[in-house]
Amino acid sequence: MKLVVLGLSLSSSWGNGHATTFRALLKSFAARGHAVLFLERDVPWYAAHRDLPACDYAELVLYKDPEELKRRWRAEVELADAVLVGSYVPDGVEVGRWVQQTARGVKAFYDIDTPVTLAKLAAGDFEYLKPELIAGYDVYLSFTGGPTLRRIEQRYGSPGARALYCSVDADAYRPLSVPRRWDLSYLGTYSPDRQPTLERLLLEPARRAPHLKFCVAGPQYPTDIAWPANVERLDHVPPAEHPAFYAASRFTLNVTRADMIAAGYSPSVRLFEAAACASPIISDVWDGLETLLEPGREILFAESSVDVLRILDSTQESERRAIAGAARGRILAQHTAAHRAAELEQHIEEAVQRRPSGVRGDDALLKVTAL
Repeated sequence: MKLVVLGLSLSSSWGNGHATTFRALLKSFAARGHAVLFLERDVPWYAAHRDLPACDYAELVLYKDPEELKRRWRAEVELADAVLVGSYVPDGVEVGRWVQQTARGVKAFYDIDTPVTLAKLAAGDFEYLKPELIAGYDVYLSFTGGPTLRRIEQRYGSPGARALYCSVDADAYRPLSVPRRWDLSYLGTYSPDRQPTLERLLLEPARRAPHLKFCVAGPQYPTDIAWPANVERLDHVPPAEHPAFYAASRFTLNVTRADMIAAGYSPSVRLFEAAACASPIISDVWDGLETLLEPGREILFAESSVDVLRILDSTQESERRAIAGAARGRILAQHTAAHRAAELEQHIEEAVQRRPSGVRGDDALLKVTAL
């Protein structure tokens, strides 16, 4: 089939988790025999940090504004078997309305920020999605599973809300043998609602254990944060360097945004990537995480700095390796990009079958690779 994606970014992973999510998913989707066109708004903050040197699995096109998008790419959107609009797309309401008016194939919304999106809608903030647009998408693909899916259907009228979790490119993310630099690391862009957890689960342990080494990597952290002397700061780690980053640390920390914790069932892409690299994960606690990785065997939970220090001080190397290996095995068995690409095919096929008789979609259904 021909899939057109209008997403936040494919070209730059700076300050967002969308790019690595799209790269893994679309690479595997194309490997199943499909053609992919990715339309990305050309914005200066990503133009200055583009880290995708080549893309052989999708045609990547940058457009300057919605007018150029509509003028140059109308035919591709109209004739595609499926069109997928992502969350946080600039002028996303205008873009989404145009897609719904133009596309003849399946129209999908891929929300890589679902709890944040729903919180914005509840607050009357329609930055990239309006409530009335949700019913116009044939399928609402959500990076959050669990009860949130029924809420999207029942409250906003989605004809089909389906979980499409983030995933990992298993070819790119794998264990490496590199010198050990840190006892605990964290990779993530600054977010005000994540900072208290980062303070509790990394900075406070660093202050209490000056003999241990820590690292926080990611952009946009305020200059007034008082970093302990044993916390190394890295402003940005490009995706190609993620495996080496994870391998350089005994443990890595997973920190979840407040809206995601409240909704549950919202694993970030970093969770899958770290596990695929066999980096043992210490995570904050939220509903649904236990359905992805088994607590105590595949992932470790911490609610306080005391919990973190206990793990760092008392976990034997054999136990650490066993946890890392078990998590990697679980991710490779259930949560690679190849798994997600097959799920995306299935969701598109189901959306075709839900469409009323006489609505174009049979062509797309016939083109879907057999699952």
